[in-house]
Amino acid sequence: MATAEINGVNLYYQEQGKGPAVVFAHGAGGNHLSWWQQVPMLSHDYRCITFDHRGWGLSLDGQDAGPAAFVEDLHALLDHLGIEQATLVAQSMGGLTCLGFTIAYPQRVRALVMGNTFAGMRREVWLAADEELRTNARAIWDRRRRDGVKRALAPGFARREKQRAFLYKQIRLLNEEGPNRLQTEEGVQRLRALERDQEAAASREQLAAIKAPVLFIGGEHDEVMPPALMEVACRLIPGARMVVVPGAGHSVYFEDPETFNRLVLEFLASL
Repeated sequence: MATAEINGVNLYYQEQGKGPAVVFAHGAGGNHLSWWQQVPMLSHDYRCITFDHRGWGLSLDGQDAGPAAFVEDLHALLDHLGIEQATLVAQSMGGLTCLGFTIAYPQRVRALVMGNTFAGMRREVWLAADEELRTNARAIWDRRRRDGVKRALAPGFARREKQRAFLYKQIRLLNEEGPNRLQTEEGVQRLRALERDQEAAASREQLAAIKAPVLFIGGEHDEVMPPALMEVACRLIPGARMVVVPGAGHSVYFEDPETFNRLVLEFLASL
């Protein structure tokens, strides 16, 4: 457990294992604790780095820079750790960090895993989607707003897996009740505003220029990043592959860690 004094913040991180570096970037409802089912498996053969984005978990954001600083924070963290090249594994919001880093520093990225996410490319995905896909996505998101049920886990998961569903919530509360007192909804809105900014969002040309191997992992019941839109995202990056995990929602890494870990390890072995 350690903190790195970088970019004006003390960025909290942990590292386990030895070998090629794998860096995990959590989503808006998570933090470094989110990867408790991945690190024990991957750290046998890889140097696993988990961290808290600024303003999340134990990384305070005294500058209030927010998501706009995520890419440079990751760059500074890798420099601090002496990591020249890494595989990046993103979940939801972490896709903004990892995709942005891949575009900005392509030589530093061995491969990229986009778990339940097309963050950072949302604008281009929407433009590339046909009207039927847009209509279906709007219907899902409108229902979530109307019903007030913003489910991240698949339907029925909390009933089947009471202990793990409880843990999922407790990990999130480290953001909301920890030192940051994070207002998650406000943080997500800042993220969305950044993605709508043509200057900050990834362009079609930048996506087409990505050379690193990319794997998208979607969940069949994901209502936040619907798999049909993730498939559009996959087509925007040459050579990218996608797997949709049956029965999973927006958190495949948490809901079905055996499948998620297997997919990531097979992907790494294929490199």
